[in-house]
Amino acid sequence: MAEIRESYHKLGDGDEQFDIAFWQSQGDQAIFSAALEMIQNYMIIRYGHADEPRLQRTIEYFGKI
Repeated sequence: MAEIRESYHKLGDGDEQFDIAFWQSQGDQAIFSAALEMIQNYMIIRYGHADEPRLQRTIEYFGKI
């Protein structure tokens, strides 16, 4: 069973230590997945679809032109 952590405080009170500790404990893959999910949600809300976010596009050429 997953551990559940909670923090209660007013928004904007400047105490981000809980958030920082939480995300650091999650690891890089969880942080990237959460960021990608937020991008997809934005695309759906803004454009009505989330075809292929820029972070997931295939690079065909990388170098100096």
